[in-house]
Parts: sequence; structure tokens; C-alpha cells
Amino acid sequence: MSHFTLQSMFSLINQLKVINFRTWYQIKRNSLNMADRKSGRMIWVDLEMTGLDVDKDKIIEIACIVTDAHLKIIAEGPNLIIHESEELLSGMDEWCQQHHGASGLTEAVRKSKISTKDAEDEVLQFVKKYTSPKVCPLAGNSVHADKKFLDKYMPMFSNHLHYRIIDVSTVKELCKRWYPGIYNKAPTKQGSHRAMGDIMESIKELKYYKDNMFIQT
Repeated sequence: MSHFTLQSMFSLINQLKVINFRTWYQIKRNSLNMADRKSGRMIWVDLEMTGLDVDKDKIIEIACIVTDAHLKIIAEGPNLIIHESEELLSGMDEWCQQHHGASGLTEAVRKSKISTKDAEDEVLQFVKKYTSPKVCPLAGNSVHADKKFLDKYMPMFSNHLHYRIIDVSTVKELCKRWYPGIYNKAPTKQGSHRAMGDIMESIKELKYYKDNMFIQT
């Protein structure tokens, strides 16, 4: 009886080893699959600035969205308006004066209590929840311009991004040259010149090119 019990115990131990290995393997595989999915994500950012001169102009609005590789929104992040001085606002060029004034952004900047550092910290904490450091690219329309301002004024956030970017403007310009028929049917943009609205339009635009210009497999 004792021999049978000992044998049964060893058998049970071996069974548990197999179960534990299978459990470990499943967890590991799920973890790798999740890592693969997360690596395909895109960090969409749009900035509104007081101008395009990175040496004197500043960020006055930032919005951020994380999508998966197929442009499905994973999480909609902060949309923050940053306070800047009256001197800087009154020194904006005619385009910025007109569009930021009409959209209500200029007045919102005057009333905001958020600093550039506060905004950077909040957006960085958001993207850290959904992406790993230096893995996911920055995405947007003419986003190279935004990247210059991020590099200078939000370096910690910029350092989280992959060195590559996904610029919808590049796809649009190629479509214009190679597939003018598709280009002419692209969705019309509202041009609100507000950060979150511009991101949503950019995602919609890239979805259109994805569905109509690229080979479906």
C-alpha cells in the first residue's frame, strides 16, 4: 500500500510538472503575442503651435491617440491646452491669429493653467500605459513638423517614440502622383485646426488610403 502511494505521488508530481510547463508556455506565448500586437501600435499626435519657427514659437495644444496596426483606436488620450504669454499670442502671424482666434484656441490658451511640462508629463504617462519605449512610431499629418517641437519642448515624451514616423502626408502625396482617381475621392477634411479633431481626420484619411490604395491580403 505504501509502495502504491509513493508511486502515485511520483505520478502526480510528473503530471503537475507537465501542467505547469503547459501553463508557463501558454502564458509566455500570450505574452509574446501581446508584445507583437503592441509593437504594431501607432502613437498619433497633433500639435497646435503659435507658428512654425521652433526657435521662437511654442506648443499651445496637444492631443494624443493610440491605435493598433489596423488603425483601430486603442485609447483616446489627453487633449490639453497650454498656457502661454499674451506677448507670444499677440506676436503670432496672421494665419495663426485668424485660425486660432476663430477656433477659440487663443482665448482657451489665455485661460489655461497647464504648463508645457505638465502637458508632457500627462501625455507621457498615457502612452506608457499602451506602448513600450522606443517601439511605436509617431503618426500624423505632416508630423515631421510636430516632431521638431516635441524634440525641443517635450524631450522626455519624444524619447519614448520610435525613431521612425508614419506621415499620412507622404501617403497622400504618393497617391496624388500614382493613383489620382483614388486621390480625388479621398474624404474631405474639415480643417478645424484643433488637435484632437485633426488626429481623427488623419486616422480616417489613412484608413481610406489603406482600403483603396494598398493591396488587400
